[in-house]
Amino acid sequence: MAEDQLTTGRAGPVRPLDPIDAAILRLLRADGRASIRSIAEQVHISRANAYARVNRLLDDGVIRGFAALVDHERAGQGASAYITLKIVQDSWRTVRSKLARLPGATHIALVSGDFDVLLLVHTADNRALRELVLTRIQAIPEVLSTRTLLVFEETDLIPE
Repeated sequence: MAEDQLTTGRAGPVRPLDPIDAAILRLLRADGRASIRSIAEQVHISRANAYARVNRLLDDGVIRGFAALVDHERAGQGASAYITLKIVQDSWRTVRSKLARLPGATHIALVSGDFDVLLLVHTADNRALRELVLTRIQAIPEVLSTRTLLVFEETDLIPE
C-alpha cells in the first residue's frame, strides 16, 4: 500500500472539517434523509454550497453511506451481545471477512487490550445467539477464544 494511502484514507487527502462541514455531518447523522434545502437553511449557506459540500464529503469518503437506525427488538432480534475474541496473530483480515458474513453481525472492531476483536451481534433470541457463538464463531480456525457479554438495554446516540 502506498504511503499516502496509509495517511490519507480512501479517496484522497485527509482534510480537517470546518465548522460548516461538522454541522452538516451532525445533521445527517441525526436525519440521513434531511433535504439539501433543510441542511442549507440550518447551517446558513446556499443550497448550491450545501449540495457541493455533501457531495465532497461523499467523494472524500467522509460520509460512507446512509442507513436506517433499527430497533432490533421490534425487528425480531430480541437478543444482542458484544462478543470479544482472541485471534491468531496476523489473522485480522481473514477473521474480519468471516465475521462480516455472520447473520446479525452489525459492528466489528480490532481493539487493543485483553482481547483482539469486539463484535456486536443481534439475534432472534438466546438460542440463536448460542448457536452463532458456539457453532459459527468458535468454528473459525483463527479464533482462539470468545467471551459473550449480553446486552440488556442499548441506546443509539444521535448528535443534537
